[in-house]
Amino acid sequence: MELYLIRHGIAQAATGDIKDEERALTKEGRKKTEKVAKRFLELGLNFDLIATSPLVRARQTAQILIATGLSSQIEDCTHLAFDGDIHTWLKDWLLPKNYPPNTKLALVGHEPCLSNWAEILVWGEAKGNIVLKKAGMIGIKVPEIESPLGHSQMFWLTPPKYLL
Repeated sequence: MELYLIRHGIAQAATGDIKDEERALTKEGRKKTEKVAKRFLELGLNFDLIATSPLVRARQTAQILIATGLSSQIEDCTHLAFDGDIHTWLKDWLLPKNYPPNTKLALVGHEPCLSNWAEILVWGEAKGNIVLKKAGMIGIKVPEIESPLGHSQMFWLTPPKYLL
């Protein structure tokens, strides 16, 4: 299985005026995310499913990926919110679905959750060494074993500036 961890695009600043979960993409964030999504499509990427954090900025990013033609399926996944735990996600969300080995899943979420998940999948623990930029992507090849933590392989880490 291939997991594509995608951070949401540039969003409204965190202020006391807007609840964090309601912060939307800015005009610049939408534009940049659309360009990145088109580049993904040009590179031949497509996803069997896009799972997204329920927070507005992540959901909007996922909708841009759908509108670009990178997938036809989107699903909310509460595990992808800020406090998402990869162990719970694996046990309660991924493993019960029993996806075929060639499945390509995009997970749209937040930092530092996505970088931590990538590190846990590759090294078995979060080390704080990977940083995922807004609208950036990490690709992880997940082996067909009961616990892929520490046994997965990173094959892609791209900030958006290299895609535009």
